[in-house]
Amino acid sequence: MPGTFEPLPGGGAAVALDDVEISIIRSLAVQMMELIGPGTAGEASGDPLADLFADGPSEPPSDPVLRRLFPDAYGDPEGTPQPAEAEQQRAYSAEFRRYTENDLRAGKRDNALAVIRSLDALSPAGREGAVLKLSPDASRQWLGALNDLRLAIGSRLEISDEDDSDLLFHLPDEDPRKPMVMAYLWLGGLQETLVSTLMP
Repeated sequence: MPGTFEPLPGGGAAVALDDVEISIIRSLAVQMMELIGPGTAGEASGDPLADLFADGPSEPPSDPVLRRLFPDAYGDPEGTPQPAEAEQQRAYSAEFRRYTENDLRAGKRDNALAVIRSLDALSPAGREGAVLKLSPDASRQWLGALNDLRLAIGSRLEISDEDDSDLLFHLPDEDPRKPMVMAYLWLGGLQETLVSTLMP
């Protein structure tokens, strides 16, 4: 079925995408890579062990989308801790972030790049666009990238729970957020059907 992932015999998934859909996903993946940044590959010391334990940032990103993609590891978003507890949570989060964020960024960057490369390798299939076929490993990379794209768009739309999604679904066509909302919902459909192909 066009626009939804279906399982392939032997593993993996396939989806039919038209030229517009390919262009949208590719553009979003490129924007994701630009948002995440180039990483530290060009700053490698030559010592693999030192690079493995290289410090990353200890403070949360200032951009709200990046904060959504790289949240603090400690803290209760629903609660208001006492000052001493809040300070301890910030310290734990900073330490955790220092040793994990570089790897997390690299993983998200790799997933977005895998999406771009797989789309660039597609051969047109007439007016129907093209059929994208993914291996199980590529499917997992796509799943990670789709999740990141939805988190990013959801952050821009200030979606925090399912109720927000329902309200945005009924926006009038003239609302300037409508195209972004439709992309958010469409990517959600792709993500959901891709998950189903990975289920045993």
